[in-house]
Amino acid sequence: MNLIEHKKARLEYEILEEYEAGLELLGYEVKSLRAHHGKLEGAHIVVRNNEAYLVGASIPPYQPANTPKEYDPVRTRRLLLTHKEIAALAGFEGQKGLTVVPLSVYNKGGKLKLRVAVARGRKKYDKRAVLKKRDTERDIRRTLKNA
Repeated sequence: MNLIEHKKARLEYEILEEYEAGLELLGYEVKSLRAHHGKLEGAHIVVRNNEAYLVGASIPPYQPANTPKEYDPVRTRRLLLTHKEIAALAGFEGQKGLTVVPLSVYNKGGKLKLRVAVARGRKKYDKRAVLKKRDTERDIRRTLKNA
């Protein structure tokens, strides 16, 4: 079950490959995510010094009155990946036209995981084609269901 999701990612980007990563979070960030608070829009992944980081994701405090005053909801968070996965993401990140974006945060066995995708940005006409294809498929399903 997705706790938070980047809903426009599959429209804005062509997904090439997906990875599952752990997140290094504080306790009140975990509670906030489990309450479905947070945004992944505008966030991306960077690889520096053989470590991967989530940059630009906003996770508000669970109880604003009980969080430290120096808490930054848009702070950079470290991702927990294997060395091979980090090397692969670094290789993709270096290629022109590719970016690494977060898709969703979800619960798996009591732990919070982040679905990360290597993606290529779509042009405006590609987005229109995807929307048109989605609409025609929906119409076909609708007519088959009613027939």
